[in-house]
Amino acid sequence: MRHPSNVPVRLTDYRPADFLIDSVALDFRLDRTATRVVATLTLRRNPKGVPGAALVLDGDELTLVSLKLDGRALGPQEYEATPDRLTLSAVPDGPFTLEIETRVDPTANTQLSGLYRSGSAYCTQCEAEGFRRITYFLDRPDVLSVYTTRIEADEREAPVLLANGNPVEAGKIAGGSRHYAVWRDPFPKPSYLFALVGGDLGVVRDSFTTMSGREVALAIYVEHGKEARAEYAMDALKRSMRWDEEKFGREYDLDVFNIVAVSDFNMGAMENKGLNVFNDKYVLASPETATDGDYAGIEAVIAHEYFHNWTGNRITCRDWFQLCLKEGLTVFRDHEFSADMRSRPVQRISEVRGLRLVQFPEDAGPLAHPVRPSVYHEINNFYTSTVYEKGSELVRMLRTLIGAETFRRGMDIYFERFDGTAATVEDFLSCFAEASGRDLSQFALWYSQAGTPVLSSEGAYDPDAKTFTLTLKQETRPTPGQTDKKPVVIPVALALFSENGQKLDLASRDARPEELSRGLVELTGAERRLTFENVPSRPIVSLLRGFSAPVRLEPAPASADLERQLAFDDDPFNRWQAAQSLALRAIFARVDAARQGAAAPEAPGYVAALRTLLVGADADPAFAAQALSLPSVIDLAREAGSDVDPDVHHAARMGLRAEIGGALRADAEAAYARFADKGPYRPDAAGAGRRALRAVALDLVAAGDPQKGGALAQELFRNAGNMTDRLSALTTLALLGGDAREAAFESFYKQFADDPLVLDKWFSLQATIPEPATTQRVIKLMSHPDFSLTNPNRLRALIGAFANANLTCFHALDGSGYDLLTRVVLDVDPRNPQVAARLLSSLRAWRTLEARRRALVEAKLRDIVAREGLSADTRDIATRALA
Repeated sequence: MRHPSNVPVRLTDYRPADFLIDSVALDFRLDRTATRVVATLTLRRNPKGVPGAALVLDGDELTLVSLKLDGRALGPQEYEATPDRLTLSAVPDGPFTLEIETRVDPTANTQLSGLYRSGSAYCTQCEAEGFRRITYFLDRPDVLSVYTTRIEADEREAPVLLANGNPVEAGKIAGGSRHYAVWRDPFPKPSYLFALVGGDLGVVRDSFTTMSGREVALAIYVEHGKEARAEYAMDALKRSMRWDEEKFGREYDLDVFNIVAVSDFNMGAMENKGLNVFNDKYVLASPETATDGDYAGIEAVIAHEYFHNWTGNRITCRDWFQLCLKEGLTVFRDHEFSADMRSRPVQRISEVRGLRLVQFPEDAGPLAHPVRPSVYHEINNFYTSTVYEKGSELVRMLRTLIGAETFRRGMDIYFERFDGTAATVEDFLSCFAEASGRDLSQFALWYSQAGTPVLSSEGAYDPDAKTFTLTLKQETRPTPGQTDKKPVVIPVALALFSENGQKLDLASRDARPEELSRGLVELTGAERRLTFENVPSRPIVSLLRGFSAPVRLEPAPASADLERQLAFDDDPFNRWQAAQSLALRAIFARVDAARQGAAAPEAPGYVAALRTLLVGADADPAFAAQALSLPSVIDLAREAGSDVDPDVHHAARMGLRAEIGGALRADAEAAYARFADKGPYRPDAAGAGRRALRAVALDLVAAGDPQKGGALAQELFRNAGNMTDRLSALTTLALLGGDAREAAFESFYKQFADDPLVLDKWFSLQATIPEPATTQRVIKLMSHPDFSLTNPNRLRALIGAFANANLTCFHALDGSGYDLLTRVVLDVDPRNPQVAARLLSSLRAWRTLEARRRALVEAKLRDIVAREGLSADTRDIATRALA
């Protein structure tokens, strides 16, 4: 394990590598505890490096067996080797070869970084700095090499041998049961994209014909017996390949494309060139075991990793500060793919929900950092929602500013100009500046400034002049290390409506004609005032349509205007936002009343608007389900901003839920019956929308009449023909409690005890029950035979769900939730610091809590920081949280 370093890595300190590695030949002799790796590197000095510099290669817990320079064995006095570094002070000035033999123990590698075992298979994970756990190397993304990989293993143990690129040779080794395979990747790539898999696996095969007529062999490798559950992933892969050709002109470039699903993986998936390694939760699906959300997740992640072939592999990032260049851009591309495959409005709402749940609190807390950070201590901790989701929003915003056609021209320039290179954010933006003729220097501030800008608006109507003046202002509040913020470019999509819902023509001398024709104005300074003419009456303003920029909009319009927007705004996102704003207003009114000891106020206007949505849900059930769903307690904490008391917020939310359920019970029962599946299960957008609406209707019935809701949920649980319905029934029963809940959990476990991915749902749902006894339930579940602290999926399902989604229990005033998280983090940290650090990130918004809880969290963080032997990953999160 790498131990903490107090030396920060800074973007301003970047310099090119002193050496280049033109080719890498790897020879693996797989063994469970003593795998031999021979790496033959062809090196030369980098003309941009320091003349005469020593060759210093990265390592991590490595055992050096032998070392040869140009075929000559080196003696110990000719180099310096430690587990973490190999230094040669004297090497030739011309090209030379270095042969390095190391020995690694895949079974003991619990960090799941480098070469390790998952179940019965050997696999690798090298991003960000895992390749140095396999052999000594210049383990940085700007050193690109052509790789040839030979793998040797016992055929009985590992009949399948895979690596990057195309297969070139395979055969048996005389005199035993061993065999070998050789793979070659003709495209230069950085070490983080290296991959190897060896094991006894089942396979699903297919093929794809590219737009130029080449046939590509496709294969998805899974555990034996689970092949049928990979069919949807294969279909998603083929659709992704076709979509990337049609939308971005990107054709796949190898003869084969392989995916391997493993059960032990720190992340969702990895885009290694030609050999994607996946967490099996993003590959395996059947109606009996996967929800609609699981199917959508598989579709999105399959697409994301495939799209990396061009935005990440063919063009990689110069250094890890440019991580958003591959991740944010590829998230944007997978979001667009999902929008085309499903409902674009619902997809957009889902994207913004996720951004606000995780990224906005990250931006507002001690772990805030820019989309392109300027400094880090541990790069693993910067695989964040800011880099991914906010990074995606910046690409979307760029497209909004310059238009879709110009954006596509900029992407074409990017692919042509930087193919085969390691690029920077500046390289990326230069392509769009060229395509559009715009100066994007101010837009670039989005990449270097942390924090979520606050966009405020104020309107004034002049009935005599028939004009409406809209004043827009922006402010970005201080974040750690950044106190002074400059104005950024904010594209504000807008429309004006009359009180009866008529959309008004936009006319203003304060805006450029091309702005108004697109319904888009740009706020580039601290303030901008726009006066609209020929406005017959005070208008309803629809601002930030489609969520045109990742900002907070304050204040929300008056309730009457929100109710009108919900009724007639033609922008689906703003209709949904109107529903959310009304709900937030109603919940916070209850919070204020509770703190004052007053009776809870009712919200008849909001309830009436929801009834209209529910009754008319047939037009778009998926949208109605989103609009009818109340903000979560996490949303409430984010909107409150400070002195957050999760108990008070939860009680207010549940009180409004009961009010809505009581008022809409009859309509909800009718909708529940109306949206039952009429035919066999299909994981398409239409079917998913109907089931989502039915789940919301069931929740409303249970909120208004627990006895009736419980009876419906028990009936649905017994008769459900798919996991989506079964889990929605179990979710309702979990909230209602009692013997029916415990019987349902027991029945669910007995039915799916042999399916780890389904059991993750069982653990997770119990961890999120919002009642005081849940903390003890979680502790008890940690002793369950099917729980494991070494499996990242199971840890995320139980402890991650408890800490991130059950705010009332996790933030219990007795500190029991914090005690539990601390024990788990310190237990997991020595074995898997990446997972430990991510669990600890659950405390990213602790400073927004009220004083008693803040004191408890601060004490735990200080206790963690004081621990001896803490990993760099976990120490970095704890230290930054306290800063």
